[in-house]
Amino acid sequence: MSKKTLEKFGTKVREERQKRGLSQEELAVRAGVHRTYIGMIERAEKNITLDNIEKIAGALEMKLAEIFGDL
Repeated sequence: MSKKTLEKFGTKVREERQKRGLSQEELAVRAGVHRTYIGMIERAEKNITLDNIEKIAGALEMKLAEIFGDL
């Protein structure tokens, strides 16, 4: 993904996480990833894999199409 796409995706994850009142740690537990990984995604520091996008979308109770929304 391009840096701009990573930034948009990270912003989307942060917004959705905050809408649900979840901390980064709570989202990480639900998604089965390390807590620091969520922060790295939200700050666009990590090029996320499709597997992990699917995990995070599931943890946010979103469909993949929804999480890609306005990217």
